[in-house]
Amino acid sequence: MGPVLAGVLQLLALIAALALAYRPLGDYMAKVYSSDKHLRVEKWIYKGIGANPNTEMRWPAYLRGVLAFSAVSVLFLYLLQRLQGSLPGSLGFSSIDPDQAFNTAASFVSNTNWQSYYGEQAMGHVVQTGGLAVQNFLSASVGIAVAVALVRGFARSRTGELGNFWSDLVRGTIRILLPISVIAAIVLVACGAIQNFSGIHEVGQFTGGSQQWNGGAVASQEAIKELGTNGGGYFNANSAHPFENPNAFSNLFEIFLLLLIPFALTRTFGRMVGSLRQGYAILATMVTIWIGFTALMMWTEFAHHGPAFDVAGGALEGKETRFGVGASSIFAVATTLTSTGAVNSFHSSFTGLGGGITMLGMQLGEIAPGGTGSGLYGMLIMAIIAVFIAGLMVGRTPEYLGKKIGTREIKFAACYILITPALVLVFTAAAMALPTPGNSMTNSGAHGFSEILYAYTSASNNNGSAFAGLNADTQWFNSTLGLAMLLGRFLPMVFVLALAGSLAEQKPVPATAGTLRTEKPLFTGLLVGAILIITGLTYFPALALGPLAEGLAS
Repeated sequence: MGPVLAGVLQLLALIAALALAYRPLGDYMAKVYSSDKHLRVEKWIYKGIGANPNTEMRWPAYLRGVLAFSAVSVLFLYLLQRLQGSLPGSLGFSSIDPDQAFNTAASFVSNTNWQSYYGEQAMGHVVQTGGLAVQNFLSASVGIAVAVALVRGFARSRTGELGNFWSDLVRGTIRILLPISVIAAIVLVACGAIQNFSGIHEVGQFTGGSQQWNGGAVASQEAIKELGTNGGGYFNANSAHPFENPNAFSNLFEIFLLLLIPFALTRTFGRMVGSLRQGYAILATMVTIWIGFTALMMWTEFAHHGPAFDVAGGALEGKETRFGVGASSIFAVATTLTSTGAVNSFHSSFTGLGGGITMLGMQLGEIAPGGTGSGLYGMLIMAIIAVFIAGLMVGRTPEYLGKKIGTREIKFAACYILITPALVLVFTAAAMALPTPGNSMTNSGAHGFSEILYAYTSASNNNGSAFAGLNADTQWFNSTLGLAMLLGRFLPMVFVLALAGSLAEQKPVPATAGTLRTEKPLFTGLLVGAILIITGLTYFPALALGPLAEGLAS
């Protein structure tokens, strides 16, 4: 079997697995967030935190809950790292420096999981399991909660109430993320991923000395790392490390996990707004972009340029031979079109155009299918923009799901789509203009510029993957990337929740002969076009200086 055929078959198997899980998981999540009953363990949690899960919140109160909980999470994780040297189970590692502790705390709480450290050489068991793994659950649950609040904004009328943040947070963690992660961890252990709390030990004898490795609760963290679209690896090599991702089956299973909830949430959306066809339209948009990017990536990486590429069967530099070009391409697209950021190969070693595809995937806003929750609310924002554009073309007040998209709503949507590009481009320009940040680049020219552009694209879009080659463990990058991660996560949530509150207050508008049918393929095509055009106009100059220049020159 040739490598191209093997890659295509893996893609088809992945699509089949996602299709089988789509309906039951989507319906289950809709039931979770629509139920008025609380599990006993959930009642204990509510009592412990002093929250009343039955109290409805308007959008300012919901936002305060999101921000307060996230601020406390950042502080807790920061202090845990700063105190690591005094904690048991630290494996002898010292406390983390202040700038790196801030960067890591901001990273994991914002669902970014950017890592400017070597996990196996910096973090002990307590920080890994009691800090980082916990935030993998909670940050993912926060994202889903905000998405559900926006969906309620479409589904409800004549009320500004969006549900209860604490109830949504706890239910997402207890009823969705935790049980699926337990099953996924068992599968990964069966595949060969490690799960222990062993100390540091030597592995074999090599020329010039031996190599040391520490164990850890890797399989359990790997499960929520992918399921929650987090991406932070236990080891520096991330999902390219055999302890995290042992074989071809585990690799495909991890891709399945990171796409599972974002795709299934479109079914949840359709169920909660009372129109499954609306959910299918959003799903079709996500699938079109995802398959298109995957096909383009496989084409660029399988394209042969000379004898070395012919013998290797594609661009194998920086890729694990146990996965090959096809599986690495599928993983790279999936992880950058979601907010996962996990890597099973090094994107810096992809072809120039291949590296550009990973960057463009993040710059789309990671909405195809995007992160857990963030992908859905990002796509719904783009749907509002597309409806507005269609309304301008026909001279009619735009409507979406029975709600008028007026001046207030379109301002919230516009602010949402402008925040992330502003962060990416301003921070990249500052890093290139100042003398010190440029010293962190391993490469010069177009590839060196791509290293910095990728870093701020990844941080601001809460992805967390790195282009490799950039030394990000400096005060400048730890501070500015941490700031970009926090602003890129929580500023958009402000406008998402404000929009949700505005929509929930409206009176439903009955459909007429002139209403745009947003469940039809025509709207799906309009939405795909709007996404690509808006992103292209925003980022094309920067991409032309980096990956496009490198790709065209090779």
